[in-house]
Amino acid sequence: MSDQKVALITGANKGIGLETGRQLGKLGYTILLGSRDALKGEVAARQLRDDGVDARVLKLDVTRASDIEAAAALIAADFGHLDVLVNNAGVMIEKGWTQNTTSETTLENLRATFDANLFAVFAVTKALLPLLKAAPAARIVNVSSILGSVSLQATPGSPTYSTKLFAYNASKAALNMFTISLAHELRNTPIKVNSAHPGWVKTDLGGSAAPMNVTDGAKTEVDLATLPADGPTGGFFHAGSPIPW
Repeated sequence: MSDQKVALITGANKGIGLETGRQLGKLGYTILLGSRDALKGEVAARQLRDDGVDARVLKLDVTRASDIEAAAALIAADFGHLDVLVNNAGVMIEKGWTQNTTSETTLENLRATFDANLFAVFAVTKALLPLLKAAPAARIVNVSSILGSVSLQATPGSPTYSTKLFAYNASKAALNMFTISLAHELRNTPIKVNSAHPGWVKTDLGGSAAPMNVTDGAKTEVDLATLPADGPTGGFFHAGSPIPW
């Protein structure tokens, strides 16, 4: 087994995922950029290599079982372990931050959102768990959203109370439950599992009105990916502060 620290980031050919790879790479990790489109992934990996990062593209559509199986086999063959898994890939199918109502959500969109934001995360993590267990002290970061906070969604006057994107919000709340459940299962191991809220970031998903840039948006994921042995597990965080479930 290689001693090199290895991090896989899904949905990493642009935005927060790419910047997370850049920051972890600067800390000495070999970065595997998961990308549905291998060509776009290679362009992104070349950007990181030009910046001094050991980056490689990994063809990975997180909704395809064959891609997940192939990715796990490649990591096992090349490294024998995985130190960091950042489940960054996700979708928001709803358009507009306040115009949608729950009753207008289509079953098709609900299923597609959960497929990418929950079921794919579960499948990827399950497939890679043996490699994460083979690392000395692996870290799993599930990229969630403050919109998945049930407490804040239910509290009039909270920052997210009026943003009822049912499919997206529900998928992130379910993702948080996966974080809690997996962290509990792994509580007696060195592995730590946490949910991250990056913040409202200028990306294709966040839009141009977002107040944060990707450099700052990636910091929460990087912090959770590099937690010390006495760091938290089974939590939901933004910029070092807990978010209510």
